[in-house]
Amino acid sequence: MSKEHKHQADHTHNHHDHDHHNGDHDEHGHGGHDHHHHHGNFKELFLKSLPLGLIIMILSPMMGIALPLQFTFPYSDIIVTVLATILLFYGGKPFYQGAVDELKQKAPGMMALVSMGISVSYLYSVFAVISRYTTSEHVMDFYFEFASLILIMLLGHWIEMKAVGDAGDAQQALAELIPKDAQLVSEDDTIETVAVSDLTIGDVVRVQAGENIPADGVIVRGESRVNEALLTGESKPVQKSKGDEVIGGSTNNDGALFIEITETGDQSFISQVQTLIREAQNQPSRAEDMAQKVAGWLFYIALVAAVIAFVTWVVLGDLPTAVTFTVTTLVIACPHALGLAIPLVVARSTSLGASHGLLVKDREALEKANNADIMILDKTGTLTTGEFKVLEVEALTDDHTTEELLGLMAGIEAGSSHPIAQSIIQYAEAEGVKPTEFDSINVVSGEGIEGQVADQPYKLISLKAYGKDLEIDVQKGATVSILVEGETAIGTVALGDEMKPSSAHLISVLKELGIEPMMATGDNELAAQGAAEELNIAYKANQSPEDKYKLVEELTNQGKTVIMVGDGVNDAPSLALADVGIAVGAGTQVALDSADVILTQSDPADIEAFLELAQKTSRKMKQNLWWGAGYNFLAIPLAAGILAPIGFTLSPAMGAILMSLSTVIVAINAVALKLDDA
Repeated sequence: MSKEHKHQADHTHNHHDHDHHNGDHDEHGHGGHDHHHHHGNFKELFLKSLPLGLIIMILSPMMGIALPLQFTFPYSDIIVTVLATILLFYGGKPFYQGAVDELKQKAPGMMALVSMGISVSYLYSVFAVISRYTTSEHVMDFYFEFASLILIMLLGHWIEMKAVGDAGDAQQALAELIPKDAQLVSEDDTIETVAVSDLTIGDVVRVQAGENIPADGVIVRGESRVNEALLTGESKPVQKSKGDEVIGGSTNNDGALFIEITETGDQSFISQVQTLIREAQNQPSRAEDMAQKVAGWLFYIALVAAVIAFVTWVVLGDLPTAVTFTVTTLVIACPHALGLAIPLVVARSTSLGASHGLLVKDREALEKANNADIMILDKTGTLTTGEFKVLEVEALTDDHTTEELLGLMAGIEAGSSHPIAQSIIQYAEAEGVKPTEFDSINVVSGEGIEGQVADQPYKLISLKAYGKDLEIDVQKGATVSILVEGETAIGTVALGDEMKPSSAHLISVLKELGIEPMMATGDNELAAQGAAEELNIAYKANQSPEDKYKLVEELTNQGKTVIMVGDGVNDAPSLALADVGIAVGAGTQVALDSADVILTQSDPADIEAFLELAQKTSRKMKQNLWWGAGYNFLAIPLAAGILAPIGFTLSPAMGAILMSLSTVIVAINAVALKLDDA
């Protein structure tokens, strides 16, 4: 195992000092304005700005219209100016920081647009108040718009952050698979407890049944079945004996093992999976945020319209008229509705998803899922149940019914803790078949088990141990045991990983949607081929975490949008790297932390529900963007006085009413998002 991942270690050192915090998954380019979230806690900013904003809005008539609940008194405008200055520096700070980021990247968007709106409305309002006291002429201020814009934008970001949720720390969950202490065996066979971090290559450790293996190594003594399902995705515990490699973090099921350490720290399998995850999470996202794009267009349109309005009105009218038209243009360009368009849909979509067992952690996943070209599915635990089950019991002679054969098999396996034995016993119980009472039972090493009923000897052994050719149709990937009476084979039992009932339907839905399904599994070739043929899909077997990662990388490099569905540690890096990572909820914490979407029910049918949610959410987002931005596209030229020659100007008051109306429409449209209940 260590050899396969050797070159990965080269990267490990580069990243070793890179402390990966909880929020990093969101911050590393996962979205148009997700990267602004580190400019402050929007919940706190909103709640503290709210009283200030409300006082400003009560004391400052909207676009010059006095609304109910509004009042002014002598010098109230000076109080408003002081409060607005505090609000500008406190509530406006994240927008200015965001605007600086956007302008540095030469990509002005939402933050630049908001910053421009609040700056212009604030500066002009200060000028208006000063004019009132110096010229005794009433100049209208924009404090109401200034305060409402800051509050709405802070609220939009808070809603969005709450909906998106924090990405967990996948590395941390991985590290927890490694025990803290190890039982070090010294040369005189005494055992002392040491910290795993103190182990060096060549040390021998003892691992008892039920314990996790502390580091990658080779077995020097003992034999056992080791459960590597979390790490490699192999559904069955793997039989290991002297000379076999084991992976740190896997679980020793039964016997005591003595293991010589071959890799520690950065070189270990788990450490390299962590590196893959970290690299994937740090990859910038390819998808650009639609609202961000639209805001960028609006920024330029507003700027150009304002300059044209200013120049035109200076020529046609006078400076005060030109300034009023220019300021009205820039204030009206402010994206109240646009700021809420996406967050409201996200919030609605998130709560709707949660009630259907879908937790969407990254809202971009919904947009990207609509353009998906290929879906890579893990086998064990995703398409199949991940449990070893009896697939069928078959009679080879006419002397016994399948019930009698099952009774004999369950009877001979009584008392064995082996997974095959347990599966047969549970199957008999479920079928209501009573196990036959055996007089004596013995384990035949490497072959199976033998026993006697009333002097008649029986054996339940592997196909290989039976040694003679049997004309039986074995399902691909299944493990077959033969029941032998005396010297005659009388029945077979096939065991394997059972397909989930909804898997076949999911595959047909994917094909209808034009998404190519492909199975990638850590399981062996036979098991993989059997499952892939049953579902009629392409597959890749014996996939290590690095193989899956490379597969996703290869496909994304070809320009394909990739959805990855998985549940184990071996899927975590590729879940993080794929355009959309879907973790199946019964899986591991690590996979859940690296994914964009979590299916809490572990049911493939929920993937269909997610694709439907993605389609509908995306449609709503587009509708809301049209409503939110459409208002701005219309209002900006009108505010600039484009129709003034025919006597039509958009008064600032009318602009404000339109602005509120578009915000309400956007909110109603978001709430109308529904999922068809299957």
